[in-house]
Amino acid sequence: MTKADLVFTQGPVHTGDPARTRASSLAVTGERITAVGHDEVRELIGPGTEVVDLRGKLLLPGFQDAHVHAVFAGTELAECDLTGTVGVEDYLTRIREFAEAHPDRPWITGGGWSMESFEGGLPTRQLLDSVVPDRPVYLVNRDHHGAWANTRALEHAGLTRETPDPADGRIEREPDGTPSGTLQEGATGLVSRLVPPSSAADRLTGLLRAQRLLHSLGITGWQDAMLGMYGGHPDPSDAYLAAARAGTLTARVTGALWWDRERGDDQIDDLVTRRKELTYGRFRAGSVKIMQDGVAENFTAAMTTPYLDGCGCATANSGLSFVDPVALRSYVTRLDALDFQVHFHALGDRAVREALDAVEAAVEANGRRGNRHHLAHLQVVHPDDLDRFARLGAIANIQPLWAAHEPQMDELTIPFLGPERTSWQYPFGSLLRAGATLAAGSDWPVSSPDPIAGIHVAVNRREPGTSDERIFLPEQRLDLASAVAAYTAGSAHVNGLDETGTLLPGNLADLVVLDRDIFTAPPEEIAEARVLSTYVGGTPVHTA
Repeated sequence: MTKADLVFTQGPVHTGDPARTRASSLAVTGERITAVGHDEVRELIGPGTEVVDLRGKLLLPGFQDAHVHAVFAGTELAECDLTGTVGVEDYLTRIREFAEAHPDRPWITGGGWSMESFEGGLPTRQLLDSVVPDRPVYLVNRDHHGAWANTRALEHAGLTRETPDPADGRIEREPDGTPSGTLQEGATGLVSRLVPPSSAADRLTGLLRAQRLLHSLGITGWQDAMLGMYGGHPDPSDAYLAAARAGTLTARVTGALWWDRERGDDQIDDLVTRRKELTYGRFRAGSVKIMQDGVAENFTAAMTTPYLDGCGCATANSGLSFVDPVALRSYVTRLDALDFQVHFHALGDRAVREALDAVEAAVEANGRRGNRHHLAHLQVVHPDDLDRFARLGAIANIQPLWAAHEPQMDELTIPFLGPERTSWQYPFGSLLRAGATLAAGSDWPVSSPDPIAGIHVAVNRREPGTSDERIFLPEQRLDLASAVAAYTAGSAHVNGLDETGTLLPGNLADLVVLDRDIFTAPPEEIAEARVLSTYVGGTPVHTA
């Protein structure tokens, strides 16, 4: 009998296999799981076997993130970081200190500020001018759908009261029409195109920095949701390809090629070429990202009915569909026929419907090709569309951390959606009950990449550590097993990694060990769990 290289004993082992969810031992030989069971697995222990005692710990399939921007996030960690606070004075102190520490930088860049910190969600250029008046400053917000610029940056870009809004964005303005310092959606590109681009070396360093962090959170694979140039950001594809060729890409990564919404289906041949060029080792680019709308907080998420104003009355604005919905059906049908997966950004209920209509058109034209199209974010889903996910085989790609009461939700979203649409937000439970396959991701750097925190919110519909006792739409809570499955088997399915996501003999040994069994702990304590070790293909990539 061939002895194992690695054996975990004294369980619990959560397999993710519906037929046998729990075991107590697991063996790994080479890069694959060779046995799952109980005491009989110990027979595979030989003199060279590493034995891990799981007593008091939990072995799970490695987590996977179905929607993340790892290179951007890793690169931003080296810039002016405004995350972790919502205080305006804190922001200004960090910006001033960063500028003073980097006197040779021609631009001050970074981000992570929250809309809730500013009246109406709109920071001003004058605030930035007060700490950095002599150099352009450009800082993206937490959700990366808006940016904050100082006067010098606006002047560099030539923005004046006469500058028109782009078709896919908005320049916020002072009463006389002068740009106020906040840019929404496509308007961010008017300034970001001037920001000195990162170098290839910067992007590779950012990827490896991000990979270390993701592995430390138990993440063994992910889908990067934007490979291409957008909003002045350089294409991060070269970093993945360089790491894959050098053998330093230890994660399994699927790349979603950016759909340029200023072009039509003439770009499809280019995407076919890029898919071939960007496939090497643990990296493959078989998905296409189509951003169909914006976000609710700046009223660019596409809704079936208009947003409300501060008095609760209907406005004339129902958000933006960035891609013509009729053309979208044609594009998705062609992409599906070429066996691309389509990864939609669909946040408002109209965008969700338009994306599902496109998937339906592809299914009707091409039959079911198994390309695993998925809709990410799903903030507002009309009840009439819930059962379409299962019927069409469209996967619900959820970001659970957003499904909680917090200031951006309570102050900048709910009042402008109204009671009915508020009740349609992040319908995880309804989607699951309707038969949809759930995958989960973070959208990092928009929010934390920690899967344990995401699982906590999916189960509790409350932020970890909050003193706010309100549960956000409690009927939409997931049970723990379903939440874990979304971060493991569900995301593995989206990422096309069928030999991962569950702990079954023959599968790749992508594993994570937690410091406690979250299945026996109270639900409100899920977020207290910590990752002790992470393995990809049986090789440790993180040890606490």
